Amino acid sequence: MDDCVPVAIPMEVNLKLSSEDPSPLVDSTKYKKLVGMLIYLTTTRFDICFAVGVLSRFTNMPHENHWKQGMRVLRYLKGTLNYGITYGHGEILAGYCDSDWVGDYDARRPVSGYCFSLGSGIISWNSKKQATVALSSIEAEYKAACVAACEAVWMRRILADLGVPIHDATVLNCDSQSCMAIAKNPVFHARTKHIEIHYQYIRELIEDGVIELEYCPTNENGADIFTKALGSVQHSGHLFQLGLGPRQ
Repeated sequence: MDDCVPVAIPMEVNLKLSSEDPSPLVDSTKYKKLVGMLIYLTTTRFDICFAVGVLSRFTNMPHENHWKQGMRVLRYLKGTLNYGITYGHGEILAGYCDSDWVGDYDARRPVSGYCFSLGSGIISWNSKKQATVALSSIEAEYKAACVAACEAVWMRRILADLGVPIHDATVLNCDSQSCMAIAKNPVFHARTKHIEIHYQYIRELIEDGVIELEYCPTNENGADIFTKALGSVQHSGHLFQLGLGPRQ
């Protein structure tokens, strides 16, 4: 792939990969090696987290279309070899959370994503398929917000141990006003009885002043890059927002 033609985004928009792909099977050992190397890269290149997460679902029986998508990620990396996360001084912990309701077309489960920063480039991020099926997009967003809130609590404790205590509430940006209403208003409790108990933890954090949910439009939600494939304009915009770009 040394002489490959670079591409602007790691995955095509609206691409639906499935284990029932009609294309021929490929060597699973070779495919696993490719996915393993890409997973290693996600420790510093958060922009490929979603694409690599999708590819890792097909390691048992990879098809040719899955392999081609892996090659596309390499083509994207070819054009962004000089990209890195820029960090500056900051002590304000803030984050974004988002969810794609049916991100996994085989299991029909949502894909959640979150990221946190201390005023510059992001220091923590995650893109993961949820453990259970969500009955609505609001439920998927609510679960994603709770997982992000748990990460925020963990990071506040780590920062306190490092001598950087966070006294103010950690702002968690979310693009679902319905999710925010459920998390803040106990009146909606009857409508969320089907949601697992541990996901209600976010309500306690909001009441205790540990977490503060704020609304942000989808095009300004940096966690969107961890839940779905985006177009080149949105993709590059979120990279700039989260501190990833060409190293000076």
